Amino acid sequence: MVVRVRGRALPHGEYVDLYADGDRWTTDPVRNVEAVVEGWLLPGLVDAHTHPGVEVPGEPLDDLMLRDHLRQHVDAGVTAIRSPGLAGEPPDWFGADPDLPRAWHAGPWLAQHGQFFDGWGRRVDHDEMAAVASAQAVRTGWVKIIGDWSSAGVPVPVDVLTGVVDAVHAVGGRVAVHTQQAGGGAAAVAAGVDSVEHGMLLEPELLTRMAEQGTALTPTLHGLQQVLPEVLRRDDSPGKRWFVEGARVHASLVAAAAEAGVRVLAGTDSLPHGRIMDEVRALAAAGMRPHDALAAASWDARAYLGLPGLEPGAPADAVVYAEDPRTDLDQLDHPIAVVLRGRLVRGGH
Repeated sequence: MVVRVRGRALPHGEYVDLYADGDRWTTDPVRNVEAVVEGWLLPGLVDAHTHPGVEVPGEPLDDLMLRDHLRQHVDAGVTAIRSPGLAGEPPDWFGADPDLPRAWHAGPWLAQHGQFFDGWGRRVDHDEMAAVASAQAVRTGWVKIIGDWSSAGVPVPVDVLTGVVDAVHAVGGRVAVHTQQAGGGAAAVAAGVDSVEHGMLLEPELLTRMAEQGTALTPTLHGLQQVLPEVLRRDDSPGKRWFVEGARVHASLVAAAAEAGVRVLAGTDSLPHGRIMDEVRALAAAGMRPHDALAAASWDARAYLGLPGLEPGAPADAVVYAEDPRTDLDQLDHPIAVVLRGRLVRGGH
């Protein structure tokens, strides 16, 4: 099927008329067009923090569930995902199936002994972490470190994280770090990691350094906000106080990060899959401009993954809306068409 898309394209808002020539956009007419889609065009959405293929922490990766979760992403207009941590080695079709999103992943989570969910990830000694991380990055391009865990776990020391970053960067990979403690966040930023995942309780004075060194923030804001009411109902404990303190100020941290020039990436980290629009709305409600909240889930996130936007030669992904989603973020709930790898996988005519 040859697909043609035309309309106002974000981020610039100018009119474009593109043909899918295989998996590449071109302005040159392609014969035998079978589908023409018109509207407001985004170059495909991105969920930069999602763990498909499992629903209960500690359970193994389920291939059928993985495929179902990825279909839910596509239905929402998500044409690329980053999975910073998977419950198992993905099947060969992961990231390559023409009907499912492009995918980047970090393999199993790497954690300190005694931390993270039992049955998931790999526990690694400090003196082995750089070598293990480097080997993972050679295989998949990314590695994910559990920099701290819950309220009481001691964070990975900054010198260990620095060694990981140096080793992974030496082989051309990138490092994502889970952190929800101030100390863990400070260590991640000092080590120069590529992305901070969650970043709860991150000290605001670190944001300028993050922007300067190119460390992205994936705040998973909506997911944390969803959990907060349930945590508030729990009996008082140090863990409850830790989570409530961080979750209550997380929106203001996101706004400050955007203001400081930190690259913010939209990621859900929650069930059900295919709800990236909830994170975009949460980012906007926190104080990001709707344009920038959309960028975090589309063109800017794609650039972070090395994917150009709606231009000749770029991968042929697009999600199409009836109206400008910047003026009405609820448009994200109603894509009229999704084009993935040059194929119309939802809607159109």
